[in-house]
Amino acid sequence: MTVPLVRVIFFDIDDTLYSSTEFAGRAREASIDAMLARGLRIDREKALVELLRVVEEFGSNDGHHFQRLLHRLPNAATAEVNPNLLVSAGMMAYHETTWRELRLRSEATDVLKVLAETPVALGVVTAGITSKQMEKVLRLGIDQWVNPSLIFITDEVGIAKTNPKLYTLAARKARVPVSEAMHVGDHPTRDVNSAAQAGLFTVWHRGSGKYAALSPTQGPDHTISSLREPPAIFDTYYRLAS
Repeated sequence: MTVPLVRVIFFDIDDTLYSSTEFAGRAREASIDAMLARGLRIDREKALVELLRVVEEFGSNDGHHFQRLLHRLPNAATAEVNPNLLVSAGMMAYHETTWRELRLRSEATDVLKVLAETPVALGVVTAGITSKQMEKVLRLGIDQWVNPSLIFITDEVGIAKTNPKLYTLAARKARVPVSEAMHVGDHPTRDVNSAAQAGLFTVWHRGSGKYAALSPTQGPDHTISSLREPPAIFDTYYRLAS
């Protein structure tokens, strides 16, 4: 039996290398608390529920979450304070929480360290705004392990994760055939289906993120619940080479 060769492994960032769902929840709570402390008059839980609705409707990369939240609240909620003060307080608290608590999962650090000692090339395929995702790469310290020429952000590349061409491009830039590339991610459609359709090996990180209840329709080659599992998978099923 021929053991498959893997020469490059790409990782998703959000809810794979770190728990973005849990982190975002804490940051939004801090934002609402900051707005309440500066004069917002509404029940805390009601404000959090409405903020989450705004995020779901307009997407996590929308830059006006707090303005949209205030527009949807009763006039009495902001009658005694300048709304722009509340928006700024919310944004400040969100960003302060972001950079204070943003960190890799310990098992993510471990697997990246292990792989960095092998001949395999490491890269990132992530969805989002270029500046935000690149800052995550730096603040999480991912750049110390991955090849800087193998960082692919959908906004920068102009191809969404739902399009298998993104993964084809990533493999081509790594100068390896798709049959010798692998992608590890949590989203059943964007990370697993698309990468599998492109011809990559796929590892589905089925964690506790917001997509954990969904399932891919194609693949994956392996399903994990923790990033502690991939080293054993690599040792058992693949040869790793640059």
